[in-house]
Amino acid sequence: MNDFDLIQLLQTFVMPWAPKVLQAILIFVLGRIVVKIVVRISDTLIRRTPLDNILIRFATSLISSLLMLIVIIAALNPLGVDTTSLIALIGAAGLAVGLAMQDSLKNFASGVMLITFRPFKEGDFVEVGGSTGIIEQINIMSTVMRSGDNKEIIIPNSAIYGNTMTNFSARPTRRVDMVFGIGYESDLKKAKEVLIDIVKQDPRVLAEPEPVIVVGALNDSSVDILVRPWVNNADYWGVYWAIHEAVKLRFDQEGISIPFPQMDVHLKQQ
Repeated sequence: MNDFDLIQLLQTFVMPWAPKVLQAILIFVLGRIVVKIVVRISDTLIRRTPLDNILIRFATSLISSLLMLIVIIAALNPLGVDTTSLIALIGAAGLAVGLAMQDSLKNFASGVMLITFRPFKEGDFVEVGGSTGIIEQINIMSTVMRSGDNKEIIIPNSAIYGNTMTNFSARPTRRVDMVFGIGYESDLKKAKEVLIDIVKQDPRVLAEPEPVIVVGALNDSSVDILVRPWVNNADYWGVYWAIHEAVKLRFDQEGISIPFPQMDVHLKQQ
């Protein structure tokens, strides 16, 4: 290729496209700088809200991706690319991906709602999605819990937000509901006095609201006494276990019987 052919090549292909390519590069570079500034400002403003850090990071990432997509489309326009068709193609691809990822989108939407409205937080003892445990992480797609026997439970967020949630840690106090059955031959008044004494001797039991100790039912083989003291949330299981043990020991000392299922077998001799 001689010099004339090189000049002709430059005039035919390079010179007409050079300004367009430079314009596209300039749009992309300036657009990227503007996107960084906008994302930085958006991040600062969003962090002033009570939103969770997980949601803040996702929101800034989403804003950055959308703005960069606009910058790329704007940069392709000087090169003669049909951006209208490109936008339609991106929209169709987004629709197809959305239909294929319905479950993931449900989990994502539920995760946003959980992080925004905060029905529970990390460290809460809850019952959600058919499982009970302590919340360790609340992510965009799933929630991680730790069971009482130290197993890790991962639940999709859609299974949580669309169902009943019980947060045992939401209130500072809880009522301990217990039932103790005594035999019909035992002294009911004495049994109630013993139960009242046991409850009052435990320093973890709150004076207000006052503990409730009443007869709850007359069953076939037992008189059921309801014992319902109030305690601080952290003391729930300690009080529950301690009172059960104390009741058994005191009932044995006082001669108060605790009924248990029995079966009489009669053998008929032929």
